[in-house]
Amino acid sequence: MIRCINQLERHQSGSISIHGQEIRPEAKNLHEFRREVGMVFQHFNLFPHLTVLQNCTLAMTRARKIPRREAEDIARHYLERVRILDQIGKYPSQLSGGQQQRVAIARALCMKPKVMLFDEPTSALDPEMINEVLDVMTELAQDGMTMLCVTHEMGFARKVADSIVFMDGGRIIESAPPSEFFDNPQNERTKKFLSQIL
Repeated sequence: MIRCINQLERHQSGSISIHGQEIRPEAKNLHEFRREVGMVFQHFNLFPHLTVLQNCTLAMTRARKIPRREAEDIARHYLERVRILDQIGKYPSQLSGGQQQRVAIARALCMKPKVMLFDEPTSALDPEMINEVLDVMTELAQDGMTMLCVTHEMGFARKVADSIVFMDGGRIIESAPPSEFFDNPQNERTKKFLSQIL
């Protein structure tokens, strides 16, 4: 679903709207729309030949035509926000998985998106690295960032989400506020999932 929202994959039916604007694959303003949506992938997708700073400034200087020094200042701000500024000159191979994912989050934030999409941002991490990424995401949510997050971290979802959407086989099975979803699920498939995961 989140790949369809960002039009990395085409949807076969229905419609997708963000801030009242319907998004279509053939839309002429698709490039502009993508600049408003940040995406953090499961496997970081950092450029291995670029430093942390260069990974964060590339899109700003190329897509938004922001001067390099200004882009570097913006990057430093967001790298500090995700608590990874001290690694600014390192390459991705020199970082832990949790550090790489925080760089990926900073890189997406540098574009000042209206919406952030997270595709299983903790699934490729060692257990001890998960909390450092979830803490950053929790802070973003508390600051009012609109986020769609695909996750199996149920504790995080219960704590941070305004709404939980449970999908199975490409279909929405149940959608509810966290308290309702966890304490009073309506669908049998949801009940089975929760009984196995909690």
